[in-house]
Amino acid sequence: MRYFIILFSALFFLTISCQGQKIRPPLVAGSFYPADPAVLNNMLNGFFANVRAKRISEPIIALIVPHAGYPYAGHVAVEAYAQLKGRDIRRVVIIAPSHFDYFRGCSVFNGDGYATPLGTVTVDKDFARSLAKKSDRIFLSDRGHKRLPNGRGEHSLEVQLPYLQKTLPSFTLVPVIMGEQSYQTCRALARALDDLIKDSHTLVIASSDLSHYHPYQKAEELDQKVIRAVEEWDYYNLSRNLQSRLWEACGGGPIVATMMVAEHLGATEARLLKYANSGDVEPYDRSRVVGYAAMALIKSPAHSKSSEFKLTPQEQQELLAIARKAVEMKVAEEKLYQPKKPKDQALLTDRGAFVTLTEQGNLRGCIGYTAPIKPLYLTVRDVAVEAASRDPRFQPVRKDELKQLKYEISVLSPFRHVDDVKRIKIGRDGLLIQEGGAVGLLLPQVPVGQGWDRITFLRQTCRKAGLPKDAWQDKQCDLFRFTAFVFGEH
Repeated sequence: MRYFIILFSALFFLTISCQGQKIRPPLVAGSFYPADPAVLNNMLNGFFANVRAKRISEPIIALIVPHAGYPYAGHVAVEAYAQLKGRDIRRVVIIAPSHFDYFRGCSVFNGDGYATPLGTVTVDKDFARSLAKKSDRIFLSDRGHKRLPNGRGEHSLEVQLPYLQKTLPSFTLVPVIMGEQSYQTCRALARALDDLIKDSHTLVIASSDLSHYHPYQKAEELDQKVIRAVEEWDYYNLSRNLQSRLWEACGGGPIVATMMVAEHLGATEARLLKYANSGDVEPYDRSRVVGYAAMALIKSPAHSKSSEFKLTPQEQQELLAIARKAVEMKVAEEKLYQPKKPKDQALLTDRGAFVTLTEQGNLRGCIGYTAPIKPLYLTVRDVAVEAASRDPRFQPVRKDELKQLKYEISVLSPFRHVDDVKRIKIGRDGLLIQEGGAVGLLLPQVPVGQGWDRITFLRQTCRKAGLPKDAWQDKQCDLFRFTAFVFGEH
């Protein structure tokens, strides 16, 4: 029977090809999901019958969904796809990663359709051509879409189509494969899509699994970092930590690009619908699992992407004690302080932070991590030691200075893209600017201490990055604001 189905499919697609159309056949049917239409339908019906997520009433701009085999990730993916039923969606842009073929930029399929056992989905060729003209990082091709000489075929985009065919009565497809996932490629794709999407009937989908092949608990810890960054809408640090391999998501670039374009299209909230990993399904092997999340990026008038971050007085004192103990042990004993793991979740969450040392009111050192690369309590420990020993402006702290030092900690909020500089508030916001490889950051305290107005603050941030003073007005620059929760011994 399986041989007959494969033979029938091959003849079917050959017939279509002979009619002058270029149809991408299903390359992973029979492995990632059933090749038999009846079996596939039954499997999908079973998944949708068990959906538990509450119906979203607000407009959905984009989805983040897993692309693993249906037996492992199908019960997660349908939690997002079920939200599409009854919505007027006429075009779907799927951004998926290339697992087997590396190439620069994004490949938009240059054919007429993508086929699955449930039928053929028509490619929106006009949109695809227009998209490819927007950037030299985007091109029309079957690169990343076709079967490779070694027999492998990309699954990350194909597996999304049967879910869509079960939930949407009719739609056209814009199939995009990312050959590499740099921030600049994500940015170029997002800006191009933003220029082209002029209606409320287009949905953007990011295809991505999360961490790969860690023990169950470790996988959950890693996956929560990515999920939290999406929920906090901090795609800048998400991209940085994925690129440096501190966090894991095989479709991290598609997630970042989707968040960018969703933001431009008015999305204000990222809502987690379901998280699980491969250890949650039979055969329940929890030694090496893969993580999955279903999320919706929605336009919610009542929701504000607040970046306010606070710590209780007890948490503040615990961090100040860690900073002081770390510096004293390093300077006096040349040892790295190993604090006990805190009980408070706020101190266990990855956050960027700076530690400032003063002596008799004068600056004695200040260093920090701008990205959330470690749990907050370890970040404070590490940057306190760095401020005491490696600030290039000062000699390392001596033993006889230890008792005279005062400590101040600045915990950074998630970063928010600035779409209107008038929203920057002196005394509340810090700024980060990026253009290409140039990056500059100034803390919220800096313009207050210097007496700068908003424009001077913008120009000085550009100067910190080594850019022209008015680079913040350049369309190639990205500007982000953040707040800092500041407390100290003063």
